[in-house]
Amino acid sequence: MLESKFLLIKCPRCRKPQIIFGKATLNVKCLKCNKLLVKTTGGKTKIKAEIKEVL
Repeated sequence: MLESKFLLIKCPRCRKPQIIFGKATLNVKCLKCNKLLVKTTGGKTKIKAEIKEVL
């Protein structure tokens, strides 16, 4: 059984790092430039940013 982890991602527009939950249930936007980084798709999340590290 796989457990979800926290991820350190980097915004492709402004390069600001941000920590998110791997199985987020809400859309996540960048805190600095407001670009959509994570989109929910009914069960899985679609990450539109570079994953730097699994925490």
